[in-house]
Amino acid sequence: MNEPRARMRPIMLLPLVIFLALAGLFFFRLGAGDPARLPSALIGQPAPQTDLPPLESLVRDGKPVPGLVSSEFRGAVSIVNVWASWCVPCHNEVPFLHTLGEDKRVRLIGINYKDQSDNARRFIGRYGNPFSAIGADANGRASIDWGVYGVPETFVIGRDGRIAYKLIGPVTETNFSSQLMPAIEKALRAN
Repeated sequence: MNEPRARMRPIMLLPLVIFLALAGLFFFRLGAGDPARLPSALIGQPAPQTDLPPLESLVRDGKPVPGLVSSEFRGAVSIVNVWASWCVPCHNEVPFLHTLGEDKRVRLIGINYKDQSDNARRFIGRYGNPFSAIGADANGRASIDWGVYGVPETFVIGRDGRIAYKLIGPVTETNFSSQLMPAIEKALRAN
């Protein structure tokens, strides 16, 4: 009678072994991918034709801050940063955005993603406004057109109006100098 029980034990462990193998495979595959390294299908494509209204009641130097007008991408290198007041990494990247906003060779534009106007204005009031224009994307549809996975994300748009580079995640000290600035410099050197 002990013999059939002894043979049953390995068979009873088989579902557990299969489950652990599948769980290990899923964990490995999910952990192996760095979302910041995902290539964007939009690189080299024209920036989406997305016009967004300005962030309500936002002023800079006594003038209303304009919204996003996609026709203005042509002729200048533009940096488009998708951000939200509720996004913790967005708070951390503000110093780098101010550096970009002071660079007269580029135009820094913000897309405020799924945010309440009051919260977005408080965010700008707290950190200052590095953007020359901010479009309000209240329902997130425009950001979908841009291929945004989540906030923050930053795009470099060449003078030809095409997306030259996409940075997924916050601008940090490391990627600012090693990835974003080289992409900007390359776009500035292009036609």
